[in-house]
Amino acid sequence: MAAATGNVTNQAVQFQNNGAPSRQVYGANNSCNGATVTFSPFYMGNHTTPFDDQMEQQSYTVAENWGGQVNFMVPLDGSTVELCKSIARKHAAKMDLDYELVRVLKCAEIQQKGFMLVPGSRVYHMCNDVIPIVAFKNEVKKEQIKQCIPIEEFRFPWQKQRQKCPLKYKPLNQKKLLNPYQVSSPKNHNVVP
Repeated sequence: MAAATGNVTNQAVQFQNNGAPSRQVYGANNSCNGATVTFSPFYMGNHTTPFDDQMEQQSYTVAENWGGQVNFMVPLDGSTVELCKSIARKHAAKMDLDYELVRVLKCAEIQQKGFMLVPGSRVYHMCNDVIPIVAFKNEVKKEQIKQCIPIEEFRFPWQKQRQKCPLKYKPLNQKKLLNPYQVSSPKNHNVVP
């Protein structure tokens, strides 16, 4: 009587592709889907040593399987993705504006209380472009007076010399005008009010 033996090995690879595209979140209620590429590698090895009824080794079986899967997911309606990105850019611009307004507000509060940040300190740049309007107007007046011509006339020593000023002043270089304040923003750009 002949004995027949056989081994069957079933191996399966299951990929879970839930259709979840790449998602970038740009703040509350603003997340955009983007195109996604995924690569899923796999390896399965099965080394078996079967024994007969007398516990003697009959054979040695090696089964190896490896590979991978590449998935591409692209949003079909590109206009909604572009709209989402546009909203995200506006959200980022609003956050930048909020930061700058709060920075100027707090710097002005510090100045109103009679304080200032030490020049050259690590945070000095945060407030060195915030100056009082009165100080700016005084600098403008000083520069405009330089465009006036003294009137040659008799005057007593206690009288102030009169000047003839132009009806329209020449435009002032505001960067040069603000130079005594060494004005620069946190990004080291010159600030022109």
